[in-house]
Amino acid sequence: AVHSYRLGIPVRWGLDSNWTLFVAPALRFSAESGAEPEDAVTGGGFAGLSYRFSDRLTIGPGIGVMGELEEDANLFPAVIVKWKITDRLTLETGPGLAGTSSPGVALSWDPAGKWDLAVGAGYERLRFRLDDKGVAPEGIGQDRSFSLFGAARYQVSDRVRVGVIVGTSLGGELRLEDEKGHRITEEEYQAGLFGGITVGIRY
Repeated sequence: AVHSYRLGIPVRWGLDSNWTLFVAPALRFSAESGAEPEDAVTGGGFAGLSYRFSDRLTIGPGIGVMGELEEDANLFPAVIVKWKITDRLTLETGPGLAGTSSPGVALSWDPAGKWDLAVGAGYERLRFRLDDKGVAPEGIGQDRSFSLFGAARYQVSDRVRVGVIVGTSLGGELRLEDEKGHRITEEEYQAGLFGGITVGIRY
Protein backbone atom coordinates (compact mmCIF):
# COMPACT_ATOMS: atom_id res chain seq x y z
CA ALA A 1 0.00 0.00 0.00
CA VAL A 2 1.09 3.56 -0.71
CA HIS A 3 0.54 6.23 1.94
CA SER A 4 0.53 9.94 1.11
CA TYR A 5 0.05 12.74 3.66
CA ARG A 6 0.17 16.48 3.09
CA LEU A 7 0.41 19.24 5.68
CA GLY A 8 -0.29 22.75 4.41
CA ILE A 9 -0.71 26.12 6.10
CA PRO A 10 -2.56 28.48 3.71
CA VAL A 11 -2.31 32.13 4.68
CA ARG A 12 -4.21 35.02 3.09
CA TRP A 13 -3.39 38.71 3.45
CA GLY A 14 -5.71 41.50 2.30
CA LEU A 15 -3.27 44.14 1.02
CA ASP A 16 -6.11 46.60 0.45
CA SER A 17 -9.78 46.47 -0.53
CA ASN A 18 -8.98 44.79 -3.88
CA TRP A 19 -5.58 43.05 -3.72
CA THR A 20 -5.05 39.79 -1.80
CA LEU A 21 -1.84 37.80 -1.33
CA PHE A 22 -1.94 34.00 -0.89
CA VAL A 23 0.91 31.90 0.53
CA ALA A 24 0.62 28.17 1.30
CA PRO A 25 3.80 26.34 2.42
CA ALA A 26 3.44 22.57 2.56
CA LEU A 27 5.19 19.32 3.52
CA ARG A 28 4.37 15.99 1.86
CA PHE A 29 5.13 12.39 2.84
CA SER A 30 4.63 9.72 0.16
CA ALA A 31 5.85 6.15 0.58
CA GLU A 32 5.04 2.49 0.22
CA SER A 33 4.50 0.56 3.43
CA GLY A 34 7.90 -0.43 4.83
CA ALA A 35 9.87 2.39 3.17
CA GLU A 36 12.23 4.57 5.21
CA PRO A 37 10.19 7.62 6.37
CA GLU A 38 13.13 10.05 6.18
CA ASP A 39 13.57 9.23 2.48
CA ALA A 40 9.96 10.06 1.60
CA VAL A 41 9.51 13.69 2.70
CA THR A 42 9.41 16.68 0.32
CA GLY A 43 8.49 20.33 0.77
CA GLY A 44 7.20 23.21 -1.29
CA GLY A 45 4.34 25.65 -1.49
CA PHE A 46 2.08 27.91 -3.51
CA ALA A 47 1.93 31.70 -3.77
CA GLY A 48 -0.41 33.97 -5.67
CA LEU A 49 -1.75 37.48 -5.95
CA SER A 50 -5.37 38.20 -6.86
CA TYR A 51 -7.32 41.34 -7.75
CA ARG A 52 -11.02 41.78 -7.03
CA PHE A 53 -12.54 43.38 -10.13
CA SER A 54 -16.03 43.29 -8.62
CA ASP A 55 -18.06 41.54 -5.96
CA ARG A 56 -18.44 38.66 -8.43
CA LEU A 57 -15.01 38.32 -10.09
CA THR A 58 -11.48 37.85 -8.67
CA ILE A 59 -8.51 36.93 -10.90
CA GLY A 60 -4.75 36.77 -10.41
CA PRO A 61 -1.51 34.88 -11.18
CA GLY A 62 -0.02 32.16 -9.00
CA ILE A 63 2.96 29.84 -8.94
CA GLY A 64 3.66 26.62 -7.11
CA VAL A 65 6.83 24.65 -6.41
CA MET A 66 7.13 21.20 -4.85
CA GLY A 67 10.25 19.17 -4.19
CA GLU A 68 10.32 15.75 -5.85
CA LEU A 69 11.98 12.48 -4.79
CA GLU A 70 15.22 11.98 -6.76
CA GLU A 71 14.21 14.70 -9.22
CA ASP A 72 14.35 18.48 -9.65
CA ALA A 73 11.59 20.47 -7.96
CA ASN A 74 8.31 20.65 -9.89
CA LEU A 75 7.42 24.26 -10.81
CA PHE A 76 3.92 24.99 -12.11
CA PRO A 77 2.12 28.26 -12.97
CA ALA A 78 -1.54 28.74 -12.12
CA VAL A 79 -4.33 31.25 -12.55
CA ILE A 80 -6.40 32.17 -9.50
CA VAL A 81 -10.05 32.61 -10.46
CA LYS A 82 -13.13 33.05 -8.33
CA TRP A 83 -16.14 33.90 -10.47
CA LYS A 84 -19.55 34.12 -8.87
CA ILE A 85 -21.58 33.38 -11.98
CA THR A 86 -24.89 33.71 -10.14
CA ASP A 87 -25.86 34.08 -6.49
CA ARG A 88 -25.73 30.27 -6.20
CA LEU A 89 -23.14 29.19 -8.78
CA THR A 90 -19.36 29.77 -8.42
CA LEU A 91 -16.38 28.77 -10.60
CA GLU A 92 -13.09 28.58 -8.70
CA THR A 93 -9.50 27.45 -9.22
CA GLY A 94 -6.73 26.87 -6.72
CA PRO A 95 -4.23 24.41 -5.22
CA GLY A 96 -5.65 21.28 -3.70
CA LEU A 97 -9.00 21.47 -5.46
CA ALA A 98 -10.42 18.28 -6.92
CA GLY A 99 -8.83 16.25 -4.17
CA THR A 100 -5.33 16.64 -5.62
CA SER A 101 -2.14 18.33 -4.52
CA SER A 102 -1.92 20.32 -7.76
CA PRO A 103 -4.19 23.11 -9.04
CA GLY A 104 -7.69 22.16 -10.11
CA VAL A 105 -10.97 23.78 -11.10
CA ALA A 106 -14.38 23.34 -9.50
CA LEU A 107 -17.92 24.54 -10.16
CA SER A 108 -19.91 24.74 -6.93
CA TRP A 109 -23.61 25.25 -6.31
CA ASP A 110 -25.00 26.62 -3.06
CA PRO A 111 -28.70 25.75 -2.83
CA ALA A 112 -29.01 27.85 0.38
CA GLY A 113 -28.60 26.51 3.84
CA LYS A 114 -25.46 24.83 5.13
CA TRP A 115 -24.85 22.42 2.25
CA ASP A 116 -23.07 23.07 -1.06
CA LEU A 117 -22.32 20.74 -3.98
CA ALA A 118 -19.42 20.80 -6.44
CA VAL A 119 -18.06 19.09 -9.55
CA GLY A 120 -14.57 19.58 -10.91
CA ALA A 121 -11.37 18.30 -12.41
CA GLY A 122 -7.68 18.26 -11.55
CA TYR A 123 -4.26 16.85 -12.40
CA GLU A 124 -2.19 14.71 -10.05
CA ARG A 125 1.48 13.73 -10.18
CA LEU A 126 2.61 11.74 -7.15
CA ARG A 127 6.11 10.33 -6.62
CA PHE A 128 6.54 7.94 -3.71
CA ARG A 129 9.39 6.01 -2.09
CA LEU A 130 9.36 2.20 -2.42
CA ASP A 131 10.37 -0.27 0.28
CA ASP A 132 13.65 -2.21 0.29
CA LYS A 133 12.18 -5.28 -1.43
CA GLY A 134 10.92 -6.05 -4.93
CA VAL A 135 12.46 -5.20 -8.31
CA ALA A 136 13.46 -1.66 -7.26
CA PRO A 137 14.59 -1.63 -3.61
CA GLU A 138 14.27 1.89 -2.16
CA GLY A 139 13.34 3.10 -5.63
CA ILE A 140 10.66 5.53 -6.79
CA GLY A 141 7.11 4.97 -8.00
CA GLN A 142 5.30 7.69 -9.95
CA ASP A 143 1.57 7.97 -10.57
CA ARG A 144 0.17 10.53 -13.03
CA SER A 145 -3.52 10.97 -13.81
CA PHE A 146 -6.40 13.38 -14.43
CA SER A 147 -9.34 13.29 -12.05
CA LEU A 148 -13.04 14.12 -12.29
CA PHE A 149 -14.93 14.46 -9.02
CA GLY A 150 -18.13 15.33 -7.22
CA ALA A 151 -18.26 16.68 -3.68
CA ALA A 152 -20.78 17.61 -0.99
CA ARG A 153 -19.76 19.94 1.86
CA TYR A 154 -21.51 20.92 5.07
CA GLN A 155 -20.88 24.14 7.02
CA VAL A 156 -20.72 22.95 10.63
CA SER A 157 -20.02 26.47 11.94
CA ASP A 158 -18.64 29.80 10.75
CA ARG A 159 -15.13 28.32 10.98
CA VAL A 160 -15.52 24.62 10.22
CA ARG A 161 -16.65 22.84 7.05
CA VAL A 162 -16.59 19.07 6.39
CA GLY A 163 -17.33 17.16 3.22
CA VAL A 164 -17.08 13.99 1.17
CA ILE A 165 -15.54 13.62 -2.27
CA VAL A 166 -15.84 10.81 -4.85
CA GLY A 167 -14.40 10.63 -8.32
CA THR A 168 -12.51 8.77 -10.99
CA SER A 169 -8.91 8.92 -12.25
CA LEU A 170 -8.44 8.99 -16.03
CA GLY A 171 -5.40 8.60 -18.27
CA GLY A 172 -3.42 6.98 -15.47
CA GLU A 173 0.24 6.19 -15.94
CA LEU A 174 2.55 4.32 -13.53
CA ARG A 175 6.33 4.64 -13.70
CA LEU A 176 8.96 2.63 -11.81
CA GLU A 177 12.48 4.00 -11.17
CA ASP A 178 15.54 2.77 -9.27
CA GLU A 179 16.89 4.52 -6.14
CA LYS A 180 18.75 7.08 -8.32
CA GLY A 181 15.69 8.02 -10.36
CA HIS A 182 16.52 6.04 -13.52
CA ARG A 183 13.46 4.61 -15.29
CA ILE A 184 12.91 0.86 -15.15
CA THR A 185 9.43 0.59 -16.66
CA GLU A 186 6.33 2.65 -17.44
CA GLU A 187 2.78 1.64 -18.32
CA GLU A 188 -0.77 3.00 -18.47
CA TYR A 189 -3.64 1.74 -16.33
CA GLN A 190 -7.42 1.82 -16.54
CA ALA A 191 -9.66 4.35 -14.83
CA GLY A 192 -10.08 3.89 -11.09
CA LEU A 193 -12.37 5.25 -8.39
CA PHE A 194 -11.34 7.28 -5.35
CA GLY A 195 -13.08 8.83 -2.37
CA GLY A 196 -12.25 10.81 0.72
CA ILE A 197 -13.28 13.13 3.52
CA THR A 198 -12.34 16.81 3.65
CA VAL A 199 -12.15 19.15 6.65
CA GLY A 200 -11.69 22.91 6.38
CA ILE A 201 -10.97 25.14 9.39
CA ARG A 202 -10.76 28.94 9.23
CA TYR A 203 -8.89 30.90 11.88
